[in-house]
Amino acid sequence: MSSAWVTVFVGLGSNLDRPVSQVRDALRELDGLPDTRLLRRSPLYRSAPLGPPGQPDYINAVAMLETRLTPDALLDLLQGIERRHGRMRGERWGPRTLDLDLLLFADRRIDSERLQVPHPEISRRPFVLVPLHDIAPELIVPGVGPLSELVRDASAGELWRLAESADG
Repeated sequence: MSSAWVTVFVGLGSNLDRPVSQVRDALRELDGLPDTRLLRRSPLYRSAPLGPPGQPDYINAVAMLETRLTPDALLDLLQGIERRHGRMRGERWGPRTLDLDLLLFADRRIDSERLQVPHPEISRRPFVLVPLHDIAPELIVPGVGPLSELVRDASAGELWRLAESADG
């Protein structure tokens, strides 16, 4: 654990086993992580899947956290939450009960075997860019550029904001 608080962003996604509930429950769990607090959360969005055909739409959100954890320690905890939600690592971009991606860790650039930050696909994923912009419109993505420009240049494609009362 480091001593200073840093701001991090986590992308959440689910398309199996009541995905709205999966994402909402994971947001609560993020708020309960040690040496970490949830500062903001985006609205939920429904998006068409990127991967293999025939899978259900995804529910996506982004959380802004403040943490004193190291990137690897936070990643370990995120993967623990995924496992508790039944996440099985199988087919790339395949269906999943819960996916938690560490999108940004302060202004750091990390390129290790375990972790790449900023997330390498961040600029090509409207289901990340739009909810991220909802909670941090002035953000500069390290090595990539202003979030406001990334959102403007991204095609929203098949992305729909859910009503807060939506179940699933």
